[in-house]
Amino acid sequence: MSLRDTLRNIVESVDGGLAAMIMAYDGIPVDEVCIEKTEFDMQLLSVEYATVLKEIRHTIQVIKAGDMEEVSITTCQTCVAIRVLNEELFVVLIMKRDGNFGKGRYLLRLKSFELAQALS
Repeated sequence: MSLRDTLRNIVESVDGGLAAMIMAYDGIPVDEVCIEKTEFDMQLLSVEYATVLKEIRHTIQVIKAGDMEEVSITTCQTCVAIRVLNEELFVVLIMKRDGNFGKGRYLLRLKSFELAQALS
């Protein structure tokens, strides 16, 4: 299955799924699938979150808490689950606030190995 097919499968399998994308820590998108338009720019959201993730990763390294695996951010409009794929890339799942966040996190964890392998 291609990267795009895997991302589409994740988004479409989650109630409230809006988009999924693979991003580099420098904010450059590798691939993305958007199945529903929103009031805000999802690419800009992901680029800004990439900056936040770099800071979180640095903090985790400084305090020697192990490797970062997952980060979630919830706002009044969205739930965002982010899963690290490797040292350079992560996958982002953007859902509506009332979406099935638990299933989204589960699918990211389940598919992260498949995504990482496809990127190798």
